[in-house]
Amino acid sequence: MSDLTPAYLRELLDPLGFDPVEANRLVRLMTVIDGLPPPPDPIGLYPAYDEHLQAFRAAAHGDDGERVEETFLALYCHLHGHEAPYSEAERRLVRETGGYWAHAGGLSPVLKAGPLIGPNDVVGDFGAGNGLQGLLMQVLDPHALTIQIEVSERMITAGRALQKWFEIPPERVDWIAGDVLDATPRGMDFIYLYRPVRPVGKGRRFYEHFASELVAERRPVIIFSIADCLREFLPEEFTVFYGDGHLTCYRRR
Repeated sequence: MSDLTPAYLRELLDPLGFDPVEANRLVRLMTVIDGLPPPPDPIGLYPAYDEHLQAFRAAAHGDDGERVEETFLALYCHLHGHEAPYSEAERRLVRETGGYWAHAGGLSPVLKAGPLIGPNDVVGDFGAGNGLQGLLMQVLDPHALTIQIEVSERMITAGRALQKWFEIPPERVDWIAGDVLDATPRGMDFIYLYRPVRPVGKGRRFYEHFASELVAERRPVIIFSIADCLREFLPEEFTVFYGDGHLTCYRRR
């Protein structure tokens, strides 16, 4: 159990200007992670986890809200496993399509997603890494299924361990080891992607196919796109309802 007091954390974060709903969600994440034992680490992704956790705990028992946010973001980034252990074949595939190397997409998408994910929804992450973003969405907003699409089998091994760590039921997450170019958004209600490929060559065909699949299915889908490359491929029926230069959010009109 976490010994952090949610009310005190909220008090520390209030001067930082967070949306009240997002602030409550951030505090919940803080207390959930603080209350867990060290994460299982089958592939050596989190060597400095305890160091980051202790820095966050020290800040959370202090009086500096900016330090609390800063240390928790550092802990989150470490847990994201951004030094991803891709095999040479996997690295070659990612280089050919211009994908990102499991960069942390930030907490903003996780905090903003809450009102947009229902309990019966299917959430998809294209280029999931160890799946932390989708797992955090399951923690905050339990839903029917999260589909984690990731080329690195070792990162999926790490993600399955995190899923158990968060006590997310096995049937709530589907791990797909494969190229995002072969994946489809069909059947998904909420989609998260951090520029899985560059929109040229094979990558351009990915976005063209992605958009055509969305159009064909006609679902009222929500898309959260980091380092967005979708805009030129989506038809006018998809509109941007939020954008901050980092995260772009679409919904079908």
